[in-house]
Amino acid sequence: MQPSPWVPYLCLFLAALIMSLMMTPVAHRIAWQLGAVDRPGKRRINKTAIPRMGGIAVFLGIIAAFVVQYVGTMHLGWPVILSPAPHFHSLNYQMVALGFFAIFVTGALDDVFQLTPLQKFFGQVVAASIAVASGVVIGVIVNPFTEGALQLGPLAYPITVLYLVAYVNIFNLIDGLDGLASGIACISGFTMFVLSVMAHRMDAASLSIALVGATLGFLRYNFHPASIFLGDSGSLLLGYTLGIVSLLSVTRVAGLTTIIVPLVIAGIPIIDTFSAIVRRKRAHVSIGQADRGHIHHRLIDEGFDQRQAVLLMYGWSALLCLGTFVMTQVSVIPRIVIFTSLFVASAVIAMKLHLFRPVLLHHMNPETGDDELVSPQDPEFKQEEEKLLEEEEKRHMHHLGS
Repeated sequence: MQPSPWVPYLCLFLAALIMSLMMTPVAHRIAWQLGAVDRPGKRRINKTAIPRMGGIAVFLGIIAAFVVQYVGTMHLGWPVILSPAPHFHSLNYQMVALGFFAIFVTGALDDVFQLTPLQKFFGQVVAASIAVASGVVIGVIVNPFTEGALQLGPLAYPITVLYLVAYVNIFNLIDGLDGLASGIACISGFTMFVLSVMAHRMDAASLSIALVGATLGFLRYNFHPASIFLGDSGSLLLGYTLGIVSLLSVTRVAGLTTIIVPLVIAGIPIIDTFSAIVRRKRAHVSIGQADRGHIHHRLIDEGFDQRQAVLLMYGWSALLCLGTFVMTQVSVIPRIVIFTSLFVASAVIAMKLHLFRPVLLHHMNPETGDDELVSPQDPEFKQEEEKLLEEEEKRHMHHLGS
């Protein structure tokens, strides 16, 4: 007797959930032993030292799910899930798994040894390149407005690497409040699961529901007040997993929608990353320079506590995910209307929260003559902000006159 098609997915979810619940306390102890601990600081919200290797539990949760899938396939008559979509001519799932291991190791090494940005970036590129070598590649983008298709050719390989590395980093950057990154990944993962099931993509559906179980189990310890953080071992893994799921084809609609939908699903971390780049460029500060201008910082500054800020961002993320689901069910014109509405609404929220206003500015110390960075907490910041606005106004008038 053939089991219900929902039984395997339920078992994967429960396996990941239970393993994550069991292993998070173990990850907590490992992080303390290795010194992978976030201590209170200027940019940190936490007031006490908290270990940061929660990615161990999430990683093991995903592994547990696929061990259960293997047992079910071999002994219980479950369907084989490792069957690539037709546009993947040859997909090596062992190589895909190696890519997951590579990104997890990169994050874990950063948690313990605090890698330089270049070292961490190198690890991300290696993991993304392994995925590309496995056959997970954006090859053809179909234009929904015409009958033609854009053949990427050899450019497909670097574009796919760039896409995966970007997905990894947007989740890494948003990991700033208790339960924020893991919760948004859980919401995004469930949306991708639904879309994957509808598209009959069993590999993408299984991976996304495993991620949902693993993050939900971890949230038991990570939601405010958190006793453990994801760390880079977790945040890099979340972004990589969702990036891979999106590339395994998660919608019934081919073409640009296949690329746009996962981008909208990850809309909040993308907005947060984009605004950080603009904010730092405006202030002539390095893009890699951390600041307190992220969405969660702005919400805290508006008077929300951690729990309220995270729940608000969950709601925003859920709204975007609901919008993407509707987008896959309608024709082109309504799809454009929905996308535009989501974009405008998110842009209004971003402007209301002043996400593009710099929170770090350069200031010359009159005593030492050194160029220093100042924040809104420093008395010199207001003066430097007025100078910046004056310079931008002059440049704007110059462009209008030319």
